[in-house]
Parts: sequence; C-alpha cells; structure tokens
Amino acid sequence: MGKSQISIGLLGFGNVGSAFVNLLESQKSVIFAKTGLELVVTHVAVNDLSKDRLGLDAQTLLTDKAHEITVDPEVDLVVELMGGLLPAKDVVEAALQSGKPVITANKELLSKEGKYLFSLAAEREVDLLFEAAVAGGVPLIRVLRESLLGEPVEKIMGIVNGTTNYILSQMEEKAMPYNEALQEAQRLGYAESDPTADVGGQDAASKAAIIAMVAFGANVSLSDVRFEGIENIKSVDIAFAKRAGCTIKLLAMVSKHGDELEVQVYPAMLPKGHPLSAVRDSFNAVFVEGEALDSLMLFGRGAGGMPTASAVLGDVIDAAINLSKETYRDMGDLNEISLLQGGEQKSAYYVSVQVADEPGVLATVASVFGENDISIQTMEQEGMEKEARLVFITHEAEESSLEGVLTQLSKLSCVEKLGTVIRVLEA
Repeated sequence: MGKSQISIGLLGFGNVGSAFVNLLESQKSVIFAKTGLELVVTHVAVNDLSKDRLGLDAQTLLTDKAHEITVDPEVDLVVELMGGLLPAKDVVEAALQSGKPVITANKELLSKEGKYLFSLAAEREVDLLFEAAVAGGVPLIRVLRESLLGEPVEKIMGIVNGTTNYILSQMEEKAMPYNEALQEAQRLGYAESDPTADVGGQDAASKAAIIAMVAFGANVSLSDVRFEGIENIKSVDIAFAKRAGCTIKLLAMVSKHGDELEVQVYPAMLPKGHPLSAVRDSFNAVFVEGEALDSLMLFGRGAGGMPTASAVLGDVIDAAINLSKETYRDMGDLNEISLLQGGEQKSAYYVSVQVADEPGVLATVASVFGENDISIQTMEQEGMEKEARLVFITHEAEESSLEGVLTQLSKLSCVEKLGTVIRVLEA
C-alpha cells in the first residue's frame, strides 16, 4: 500500500486552476473520509510570480519553472492546466518519464500527441487521465472507459463546444446576427478574444479525435478529422430551420460504417424532436448509440472554471487512489482504423442559392440536382428585388454528388452566389 498523503504539482493557475484549488480545499475532508487519502497542492507553476495568487496556502511552493515540478521527487502527481501544445507536451512528457501520474484538460495536446503520450504512460505504468479535455463537467470519458466498456458502441454524436452552441442559441432565440452573438459570447467569457478555434470547428475536432481514441481504440489525431465551423451560418438559415421545425447545431460525429470510422465536425439541422436540439446556451451534450443500450445522452456544463475543475478533481482522486494501490489504468493500444473518406458520407442537405430573379431560373437550378442523381425533397423561393434566394432540402445523397451540384451551380450565369450548405439529420 502506498502513501496516504498525495502531493500535487499544479501547472497553471488560471480560471480552471484556481477553481480546482478552491474545490479541492472545500472537499478535502469529504475525500479523506471516503478514500483515506489527503490530497494537497504543494507546488504551483505560474507565468508571472509577481501576481497575487488568492486561495493558495502560504506553504505552497510557487515557481515559474514548470519543468522543475515535473521532476521534483516530492511531487507525487501532476495536474496540467496550461493549455496549448507547447510547452505542455514537454512538461507532461517529463512528468510521465519521472513516473508521475498526469491529469490534463488539454484537448489540443491529446488530439495531436495522444498516441505517444498514452504509450509512454503505459510504459512507465502511470495514469494519464483527461476527463475535462472533451466536455468540461460532463463525465463522458469515464462513462466510455468504465460504464460502457463492454458495450458495442456504434455512434457518438454531440455538442462539445459551448461557445458555438451559445452563439447559435442566441441567433435562434433572439434573432441576433452572427457577429452580434459572437460579441455577446466574448463579453460573457464564453468565447476567447480570438475565437477562431471555436467558431471554426477545430476545438470540437480535437475533442472528436479524443472520443474516437477512447470509444473505438482508434489511432486518430486532429489532422485526420474533417471539420467545418459556423462562421457561414446566416440569420436567414436559422430562420428557415425554425420554420422547418429544426434547429442548427455544431456536431461532433464519431460513428462506425462497417470497417470504417467517420470522424467529423459540422453544423447540422436537427429536428426539434431530437434530444440534442433542446441543448441551449453554453451547455454540452453527447448522444451515444450502441447495440445493447440503444441510446443514452449525457448533458451538462461544457465549460467554465468550476465544471471543468470538477472533472479534473474526479481524475485526481482516481489517480491518487491508483497511486496508493500502486496500480494504474492503461488506455490500451490504439489501432490503425480506416477512416471514411470525404465524398463517401451520405446525408440530406439544405442548400441555398442566390439567383437572378428571371423566368426559367428555378427549372435551370433544379435540373442540376437531377443531373447529379440528387432528388429534391422541398424547395422555397424568396424574392429580393432583382435577385431571389432559392432554398432546397434534398433527400439523402452522397457528399461527392452534392459537390458536383455545387460545382455546376457556380458556373451558371443565373447564379449570383452560392449560399450556405448544411447537413439535415433525422430525428
């Protein structure tokens, strides 16, 4: 049996780091009563030593040299909350090499270097835990690794980015233009000053890669994930979806198609009857489908200091218990799995086209869909003085066929501009 007091080295003391320290302090006696372990943050790495660090014990050792914490023999366990790829990769690698369990909330790090770091953790026989990296306070990783370990999972579809979900909710509920909704998200702290990773889909893509690793044991990195963001979603698209009984969400999709795996992120129209359509504001939710369980949904705060700190603390307790028992949890080998290539996916689509308002345009545009073997489910026309907007909902079609349609439409003289293209999913 190992030691009963676990010394924690914390790398990063921002919003999540400070929330973690406060939560641990408030729950310390409860954790001890349930586990017999005393968890103490003894070392903290920060960028600027001159700032006041409220909430830290006077005995806590502060340093601006994170690497020193990772190799300090007095530190039993490392919590990495620095974010970004570097220097996070170097310090996590050093901690694992030193035989210390690591808890991280760093989705970029794991989506780019996951295979190597998981392999290193297994080699050194220590934990590398990351519940907070995917859906904040939503315990998705633990459910996949433990509760659903024996479940033949077929599909995981979720809203895993609170920033984009907040923006889309404001556009729908308050008829806000995209830019105004983004500014509101920034004012409330849901979006960064540079929101590119969120609104462009990369943040959700990193999380989709991690989900693929955990749920399917697949060696998937961020570079393997095809992703789209919400920057091109217009108010007219939101209004059309609302009239059609749908809502637009940015979805991370990880699903099996025979021997191939689909790992994508894209905006989609969801019918109001789908459970994910009711997820509002900055909340996250993940929908899991399997052969035995049918379906289940996990829902909660996907971002924010305290929800993320809660997920981090849960991992810290797990790692501390394993450390005291001199054991660890292995991720297992990540296997090479064929990924479904672009053009092979099938979906119904919403396609909007800005055209000249003149006779015969509708027939000309509609014929292009037929020439590419795509049948039209519904069509709507809106006049705009000398221009008109045509909106089509197609039946299910291969993505490659739709690309053929868009290429042909862009060459028509009557087409002023191609508008938004959004997948339309069934309930």
